[in-house]
Amino acid sequence: QVQLVESGGGLVQPGGSLRLSCAASGSIFNRNGNVMGWYRQAPGKQRELVAVISSGGSTNYADSVKGRFAISRDNAKNTVNLQMNSLKPGDTAVYYCNARGIYMGMPMDNWGKGTLVTVSS
Repeated sequence: QVQLVESGGGLVQPGGSLRLSCAASGSIFNRNGNVMGWYRQAPGKQRELVAVISSGGSTNYADSVKGRFAISRDNAKNTVNLQMNSLKPGDTAVYYCNARGIYMGMPMDNWGKGTLVTVSS
């Protein structure tokens, strides 16, 4: 099983920026069709998609973050990053990294433990 470890969360003022990183214990993007991404869960709300990136490099974003967030990957380091700009209080949530697809011949739908992002003045 691939392990995912998030980092980079914290407290930031509205309008500020943060960069989240997710380090995977294996090479997720070696296989076509695999996807890594970021989801978030605010207090009292369901977990929702923020941004995903596929092995082919295609990306998808939630409408609420388009133009403000950017997902990227570093295949050599097995990491996926989320650059978050123009942060709003509504972005406050626990952010989770996810890896989905096939890994070592087995179905994969793995989650990290999450990192808290708080946007507040």
